[in-house]
Amino acid sequence: MKTDKREHEEPGSVLLRGIFKLGKISHDVLLTSTSVSWTPITPDNPTGYRLVTMAAISPDNPTGEQGSERGSHRVWLRDVFAVKVKRRRAAGQQTGGAVLGLCLFCSHRTGNTLQEVRTHLLNTSLSLCHTWVTQLTQLLTVLPRPKQLKVFINPGSHKKQSVLIYREHIAPLFRMADIHTDITSHLQQVDMCSFSSLGRLLTFGFSAMFGFGGRSLALAERNRWMPPSQRRDYALAKTVASLRPEECHLSFLPVNQKHKSGKRRSKEQDAATGLSWETKPGVYLSISIMSIPGLSPHAPRGLAPNTRLTNGSAELITVGNASRSEFIRHLKRYSCPDEQSSLSFVETRSVTAVKLRPYGLVGCPGKGEKEEATSGDDSEGSFPWNIDGELVEMAHEVVVRVHSRLISLYGEDVEKVDSPVMSCSCI
Repeated sequence: MKTDKREHEEPGSVLLRGIFKLGKISHDVLLTSTSVSWTPITPDNPTGYRLVTMAAISPDNPTGEQGSERGSHRVWLRDVFAVKVKRRRAAGQQTGGAVLGLCLFCSHRTGNTLQEVRTHLLNTSLSLCHTWVTQLTQLLTVLPRPKQLKVFINPGSHKKQSVLIYREHIAPLFRMADIHTDITSHLQQVDMCSFSSLGRLLTFGFSAMFGFGGRSLALAERNRWMPPSQRRDYALAKTVASLRPEECHLSFLPVNQKHKSGKRRSKEQDAATGLSWETKPGVYLSISIMSIPGLSPHAPRGLAPNTRLTNGSAELITVGNASRSEFIRHLKRYSCPDEQSSLSFVETRSVTAVKLRPYGLVGCPGKGEKEEATSGDDSEGSFPWNIDGELVEMAHEVVVRVHSRLISLYGEDVEKVDSPVMSCSCI
């Protein structure tokens, strides 16, 4: 039989001792500062000390009985979350009633499952039961346990029965343990982006990466036989090694239509809103559109630290043509507190919409058009996009629009997050 390593711990000095029945057998019960133990009393052994075999407690064996052989048993107070006086009450009776003994409410772990186990120590003496309950309650009070908890419930889990399951099965356990709970599960409206092409809606998402982010994900998807962490590191390293820019026609609707720089950019009118698109054609290693900060162990401040969930805008982060060493320097900055905008080839803007048209796309006139793309096979001229971690192949111009507070999620807008920096072995 597998024994609990805690059985070898020092149980402490005896605080209380009494005789209780477990089932139909009388037991000698001892209370120490760390545990409750009991040993069956037999006619040839009044004190019960001859039988010292320790039995395991479980939902099917709450008294620690092992078939026909009954041994002593110990419950550690750290596993006891409540103790109550057991009474006999008539139907509908809420208070009072004849005293029957004590009930220990314990937790028992089987694998990854935590179950409630109730152990009944029967004795009809009111004074004895009151003394034991008082002493046990004092001992449980000084244990290092939380007195208040915030409970988050996913209302869609367990076939949308999670709230009912909590109220019927979980909340009573917290009440018995004198733990105050707050289940106020915060409804947060968040912005979301729509992705469309040729006037057709393709998908919705919170973040998108074109260029380096899309190509590294595409390479990782082609090597799914690798373990996830190894596949990610391999794809990043391989994409950095074969780093190449894309010549694109980039347009965007800035949050503030006023230009902060003296550079003059061409403009085109948006028919839907009447606003002016700023255009900035050029060569880019990476283009990211983020309506969320994008927190991760590798980017504790997020890929877009200044993004907010409900301001109706997204961060457009463009990484211009740079050397491989400069680009690696840019990637490493995600794991440190330095601002990305401090690099001359990285620009960040707050936008409400983005249009991106690589010059190599199908049917796209102008610079660098691929001859094989004109055959009509979209797969030949498509480009990989990373949208919320999913690979999406786009063969035409993509229009991204931010929709303010489009959906509601359970959570809160976290302004500051403290998390450890995790290094990536591939950079």
